[in-house]
Amino acid sequence: MNVNLNKRPVIDQTLATTGERALIERIRRRVMASGTPLTDGLRVGIGDDCAVTMPPDPAQWDTLLTSDAVIENVHFMPATDAALVGHKAIGRCLSDVAAMGGEPCWALVNLVAPPSTPLAWADAMMNGLIDTAATCAATVVGGDVATGPTLQVHVFLVGRVAVGHAVRRDGARPGDAIFVTGQLGGSLAGRHLTFQPRLAEGAWLRAGGWASAMIDLSDGLGIDARRLLTASGVAGRIFLDQLPLTAAAANMKDGSTALDHALSDGEDYELLFSVNSAKKDTILKEWADAGLTTTCTRIGEIVEGDAGRLEGVTAEGDILPLEKGYEHFGTSNTANPFGSGNACTGRRMADAMDGDRNRDPGVDGRPG
Repeated sequence: MNVNLNKRPVIDQTLATTGERALIERIRRRVMASGTPLTDGLRVGIGDDCAVTMPPDPAQWDTLLTSDAVIENVHFMPATDAALVGHKAIGRCLSDVAAMGGEPCWALVNLVAPPSTPLAWADAMMNGLIDTAATCAATVVGGDVATGPTLQVHVFLVGRVAVGHAVRRDGARPGDAIFVTGQLGGSLAGRHLTFQPRLAEGAWLRAGGWASAMIDLSDGLGIDARRLLTASGVAGRIFLDQLPLTAAAANMKDGSTALDHALSDGEDYELLFSVNSAKKDTILKEWADAGLTTTCTRIGEIVEGDAGRLEGVTAEGDILPLEKGYEHFGTSNTANPFGSGNACTGRRMADAMDGDRNRDPGVDGRPG
């Protein structure tokens, strides 16, 4: 639902003709119209100098804090559907909360945009963001708007998790098995804009004590697995023939294999986690019995060794070092032709998404 506070048709307006106050009022009314349940403890939302919340009961809850940003020509292209930009902006933070086994509560959203930005773009972006937040029982409670040379959406998210039960990266031990939700690779075919944060799966893993360590896959299996291993002070092996690959990973036709894409594309936003030796042989049955519809696959094992060392095991038993992934400010990203990770950079993203302007609405991954 768009709230038109101006007499000119929305399609003809820009942020310059709309003005800051009217834009904030549009966002406030859109949030109020979203039907998002007010989270326990929210006293004042959009419209004052600060949102006012009551902290969760420290005897029951730990507070989760995370932030992320999406930036034009880094995380999305100028022709990308604005609603999908909003979905991605908050979805990245929701994925962080999922990786801790928590639940989201409140979000602050900062929009940076050139004055010439169409008001319709801002409306659609906020619609996508607010709708995704509402689906996950999170409420947008404030933020800021500012003029800048490029479109940027920054989200700060507050969540909560049962006290002492956040699933961290540092709990994996030798003998644990490594699992992943969903499928990997080929995110630039559209899934980097339409992924669903694995909140239910993360909460189930936390509640049952299944995950000894967990991380969400934002920068690629190759690098995020090493982050978990480094935090835990262990090494790991991935069974390369067991990796669940998307059809998109096999169809990229850019000279890289589906396996390369699964290891290095990034922006899968699936959960990678370890399960201790006492539970690793029963989790898949319990997962199915719990009615979780997302797939879960055993893909490796935690072993003794140098902290952070990651190896791949082929179907023939050969052991290979795995080092692919994406890092901001990294000098090796261009060597990996599809190392999108947290940022779908440069010409590779433009090539992968060429046609956004002309393709049918459902092709670049409009939800639904």
